[in-house]
Amino acid sequence: MIDLALPFRPATPDDAAHLAEFINMAGEGLPLYLWTKMADTGEDPWAVGRQRAQRTEGGFSYKNAVVMEADGRVAAGLIGYKLPDEPAPIDYDTMPAMFVPLQELENMAPGTWYLNVLATYPEFRGQGLGTRLLAVAEQLAAAAGAKGLSLIVFDTNTGARRLYERLGYREVDQRPIVKEDWDCPADNSVLLVKDA
Repeated sequence: MIDLALPFRPATPDDAAHLAEFINMAGEGLPLYLWTKMADTGEDPWAVGRQRAQRTEGGFSYKNAVVMEADGRVAAGLIGYKLPDEPAPIDYDTMPAMFVPLQELENMAPGTWYLNVLATYPEFRGQGLGTRLLAVAEQLAAAAGAKGLSLIVFDTNTGARRLYERLGYREVDQRPIVKEDWDCPADNSVLLVKDA
């Protein structure tokens, strides 16, 4: 992790509720859909998300997150990590179908720093926080020795896509979304990459 100064700071386990909200915003409801399927009978799906954010392992972990504060509270955040230089083969027999297109896209950007989540609470949008967090992501990528940055955005998220493209990200490929019972207006996941 790079040295961060306020308004940026490394996330802590106490930020789990924010991180769960951020990943659900960025994933347009897919995380909550999955947590609902993972929850035990009577368990709050958001509690599942918070527990996952508090893990020390895995991509969705507070250890991979940076939050940005504004007006004395958490306003935005990012979660990211370096992808392996040599991606593991996809086991199409065991990987859930919803994840296959996403994993196929990730595997097209080996060795990049994968920006899994970039999200801002609605009341803080339009203030340039996303652009500032993307600059932090570039510093994290450089510190990790990544050969660039990558992210996946849904084809209907045109505002985010304009921001990424303005900052030098380019489309590499797309995959149709496997929705099951998840209600999502998007049709495709789009891989964007920025060279180091």
